[in-house]
Amino acid sequence: CLLLLPALSRKLPLHRAALHTYVAAGLGIYGAMLFVYWGAQYIPSGLISVLFGLTPILTGVLAAVWLGEEGFTPAKLAGIALGIAGLALIFGTGIRLGEHAGYGILAVLASVGIHSISTVWVKSLRVRLPAIEVVSGGLLVAAPLYLLTWWLFDGTWPASLPQRAVASILYLALFGSVLGFFLFYYVLRHMDASRVALVTLITPVLALILGQVFNQESIAPVVWIGTCCILLGMSMYQWGPRLWLWRAQRNET
Repeated sequence: CLLLLPALSRKLPLHRAALHTYVAAGLGIYGAMLFVYWGAQYIPSGLISVLFGLTPILTGVLAAVWLGEEGFTPAKLAGIALGIAGLALIFGTGIRLGEHAGYGILAVLASVGIHSISTVWVKSLRVRLPAIEVVSGGLLVAAPLYLLTWWLFDGTWPASLPQRAVASILYLALFGSVLGFFLFYYVLRHMDASRVALVTLITPVLALILGQVFNQESIAPVVWIGTCCILLGMSMYQWGPRLWLWRAQRNET
């Protein structure tokens, strides 16, 4: 990202509001990625995506409290309840997924929470910065924290890196970090925080299918049921109030 700034004839702003934005974004990048990659060693990739499907609900709750965005309605409360029910079903499979699957689930949920808080925090600052600058500043905050964490908990280089691991690192660096966060903060600048979080609505089922096809991950039927509950809950949370209002107006006429 820093290399792209000169190419785009841009400089990284360093005024107080910009620095505050970089801290909010950087802490979110650091915390969310740290927990999700740690938890990934214990649970299937598809399940990680399903758990991240709770992001719109949590982001919506935080945005309602923090930003004063649209408040709670019966439909939204029903959506939250369905999301929690789906989470409970999935969490109940933790024992069958493996001895430490519960740790993985909790780590991913922590990642979801940190990501949601960071999203609403950045939105609350209302600083008009291009997405490339937010990502660059955020990564400048996150990178030293990653190095410090590595030094404290390991501090050694791997003896060898398999080709697949190298390809995964390059993919995550380019698409999972730089490009992904650039697009995310670009959209966040132009839309409500709760609506931006809906990007996770399309990923859970696709991730489950890809995990089965490419990683031979075995997904229990109860996980599919929990996934459906979460997707239905997200749909009700986002579109339920409009349907409720439409039905009320129709009954009045």
